[in-house]
Amino acid sequence: MDNIKSFELDHDALKPGFYCLGEANGVLTYDMRFKKPNGGDYISYAALHSIEHLFAVVIRNSAIKDKVVYFGPMGCRTGCYLLLFGIEEDKARSIVKDCLKECLKADKVYGATKKECGNYLEHDLEGAKREIAAYLEILK
Repeated sequence: MDNIKSFELDHDALKPGFYCLGEANGVLTYDMRFKKPNGGDYISYAALHSIEHLFAVVIRNSAIKDKVVYFGPMGCRTGCYLLLFGIEEDKARSIVKDCLKECLKADKVYGATKKECGNYLEHDLEGAKREIAAYLEILK
């Protein structure tokens, strides 16, 4: 089997930050790396789940909502992937920062009721906000 692009990265060398992993068919894949891979410090499942809900709703209500292809967590719990159609890295970084700041204003996790979410009991709004605030510091 051919390896996928994200597995070709040297995870020992990766640091927290915001990276463009590449482009395919006009879609740019961004690595929103909150934590150092294999560093022993990971985002809790509940906080990561809440980050997913918060950021997905905020960015899909932003000025680039029609350019969002996908947003979701990394299984390793060190960050998230963001796929955008035709949004270059500098603009994407700026929008990501704005959306993260908007997430910090949330007084609830969006889409977190039993009807809306397949694991509605596993959310942590305060944990998500702590992780988002720490990531914003990294992006400064």
